[in-house]
Amino acid sequence: MFLFTSAQSTTTVNTGDIIFQLVSLVFLLAIPVGIILFVVILRRRNSRLKRVEEKLDKLLADKDNSKV
Repeated sequence: MFLFTSAQSTTTVNTGDIIFQLVSLVFLLAIPVGIILFVVILRRRNSRLKRVEEKLDKLLADKDNSKV
């Protein structure tokens, strides 16, 4: 009888432990996801900036060609 109650008491899971484990997992997953999102946003921003610069250069070139 004692072995049965002893085994039961060791298998109990505290809700606080589960919450801590889930928070830890989310935190560990959030770090790489955040870094990846940061890199993707920077690349998208750089490509958008490059397209705007190309359009501006084309407009300036067209303006210079129309003056001549």
